[in-house]
Amino acid sequence: MSEFNASAGGVLTRRRFFESLAAVGGMSLVLSGMEALGYGMASASELPPTLTGGAKNTKVIVLGAGLAGMTAAYELSKAGYQVQILEARDFAGGRCQTARKGFKHTDLLGNTQVCEFDDGHYINHGAWRIPYHHRSTLHYTKQFGVPLESFVNDNDASYVYFEKGAGPLAGKPVRKGEIAADVRGYTAELVAKAASQGQLDAPLSGVDREKFIAYLVNEGRLTKDLAYKGTEGRGFSIHPGAGVNPGPGKELPPLAFKDVLDSSAWRVLSSVTGYEQQRTMLQPIGGMDQIAKAFEKQVGPMIRYSTVVEKIRQSATGVTVSFKGADGKTGEVTADYCVCTIPLSVLKQIDLDASAPFKAAMEGVAYAPVNKIGLQMKTRFWEDKHHIYGGHIYNDIPGIGSISLPSYGWQGQKGVLLGYYNFGGEAARISAKKPADRAAFAVAGGQKIFPEYAENFDNAFSFSWHLAEHNLGGWAEWGEDGRKNAYPVLCEPDGRLYLAGEHLSYLGGWQAGAIESAWQQIAKIHARVQQA
Repeated sequence: MSEFNASAGGVLTRRRFFESLAAVGGMSLVLSGMEALGYGMASASELPPTLTGGAKNTKVIVLGAGLAGMTAAYELSKAGYQVQILEARDFAGGRCQTARKGFKHTDLLGNTQVCEFDDGHYINHGAWRIPYHHRSTLHYTKQFGVPLESFVNDNDASYVYFEKGAGPLAGKPVRKGEIAADVRGYTAELVAKAASQGQLDAPLSGVDREKFIAYLVNEGRLTKDLAYKGTEGRGFSIHPGAGVNPGPGKELPPLAFKDVLDSSAWRVLSSVTGYEQQRTMLQPIGGMDQIAKAFEKQVGPMIRYSTVVEKIRQSATGVTVSFKGADGKTGEVTADYCVCTIPLSVLKQIDLDASAPFKAAMEGVAYAPVNKIGLQMKTRFWEDKHHIYGGHIYNDIPGIGSISLPSYGWQGQKGVLLGYYNFGGEAARISAKKPADRAAFAVAGGQKIFPEYAENFDNAFSFSWHLAEHNLGGWAEWGEDGRKNAYPVLCEPDGRLYLAGEHLSYLGGWQAGAIESAWQQIAKIHARVQQA
């Protein structure tokens, strides 16, 4: 039990204690304790800045009608600014997109897809969930009347499937709840026995030790002799029911501790213990693009669609943006300031009038290859046959990443599940396939877990963000050096050019990051206008 020894000074600090428990694989043991000690986290901003004092006839050009761009336009226009938005696509939303029947996309490889899902079914191939603490996003869903529903981000009934693990659980779907209960129980047993024998080198009094052991007994469902023998919370092989048969039912016996550890399935238990991945998540009813559409109702008249930015010029008095419209004709627009929300992966390729340090800083970030595929199934077999309602199927199948079951349309006939969600090299590898081959790959992967997969497959829609012309990546990936040296440079204006988007936040890849970045930048513009 050396993992639980105190530091050289003999004092068991909170940090050391939590780290020690985590090292054994029992992070779930301490999550509630961390929350009790007040270690919760939330997005930094809850409300947009108050822009008082008048706009002084100031004009602002916003580049990009994603959530950052529309947030900036909405708040600035409310304060009296004259705003125009240039958007390269023929619709607003940026990465806040939903594919449903009729949605069309052509990627950089020339693959054109038209979504064929049945009416009422969809896949959020961009943003797809909202943590409860992303208060900036929720500020607008409430203000604009976008109805929400629960997104199941954690489900003990879902499967864990690891092919590369060892032992009898390798290549076998196992309920996440079974793994969680057994890891928690066996870990609690080890810690409780060590604590009862005084083997925790910590300044715990006798009373404290008794309370700690009582906590472990309760948390791990241990017996009086501090042994883990299983718990009804992990499930039943025969469910309780009426009469004497099935009567009390029959509890599933625990998996052997060694088998659980050898399987590596316990690695997924930290999936909802981090800041970004919470058990309680939300989604708009009918698709994530309902948020984009709600913004669009507010700022739609300000948007010029199918307008691709080609050049950005600035002087001491203003900014001029040259563009090409849908008809192929060029034009330009001039304003006092520019809020640019174009991803840096794309902005690097635009003729930009900016300082050398600013341009150099733009090279300090990479963008993640990201793939998603929606698979429409003829029946909701995961509910009907496996009794899984939402959540993720964690697995180690190369290229699949994770499979996620829909949190909409419970007990309907059909449903669209997320057949793969992967990043990096695996995303690049799968995206090189034709759409039909991507679908076949996803179906073959899911078939390993669900025997009903292939026979129920109906149609598919896949999206690769690194192959999307106006994105060239899913989200910004900052390294340590980039965050330290390049990021601060880009957070400040270069002349009259202000950048905003998820890439200029520590909430990378999330809508809240885009929104809060826009809030910061429009506050800076407004302060500058007031001082002029």
